Amino acid sequence: MKKYSPPKFKGKAFNCPHCEAYSHMRWEQLVANRYLIPVWQATCSCCEESSYWLQTTEGENEEMISPRLSTAPLPNPDMPEVIQNDFNEARFVVDVSPRAAAALLRLAIQKLCIELGGDGKNINEDIKSLVNNGLPTKIQSALDSVRVIGNEAVHLGELQPDDIEEVAYSLFNLVNLIVEYQITQPKEVNAVFQALPEKKRKAIKDRDKSKND
Repeated sequence: MKKYSPPKFKGKAFNCPHCEAYSHMRWEQLVANRYLIPVWQATCSCCEESSYWLQTTEGENEEMISPRLSTAPLPNPDMPEVIQNDFNEARFVVDVSPRAAAALLRLAIQKLCIELGGDGKNINEDIKSLVNNGLPTKIQSALDSVRVIGNEAVHLGELQPDDIEEVAYSLFNLVNLIVEYQITQPKEVNAVFQALPEKKRKAIKDRDKSKND
């Protein structure tokens, strides 16, 4: 899974807010005089689209004014579309409402459990079932973290709003991590296996079958 690099003022390269590719940026100052706030333009070398930034104080308080977007990580490309919808909605609200983002990511996890074989009736039972079927401990911990924090965001208990705000951004990485281990890696392993000569694949399957007999 490629690391997401959020847009940064005068950054030499980051994920473009338009095409989302990690790309070199060309910077140009558009407005610069003693009476007007400095405005900068960053042009993506990949798609040639531009983002625009205000520099309210020399070297400080830079802000991207166009396009408006979230700085949360992008979804793993292998994430099912129905889950990406909730993930992206969480990305766009996290800066305004971390609680809403956490709740949306919990919903994304509930749907992801269904994709992984759960029945969708109870997320806690789905995680338990996945564990019984060999789910790695670290992925179980990631699922439970998103589940618990998402629940606390809706029904505040021991976690306070400030606590949820502090961890909200990390939840995006956890959801991507789960997709990486449970969807992306098995797909890549299967692609390599399918590239083997048919006779070799059959020999491996016969070997495994004889072990089970």
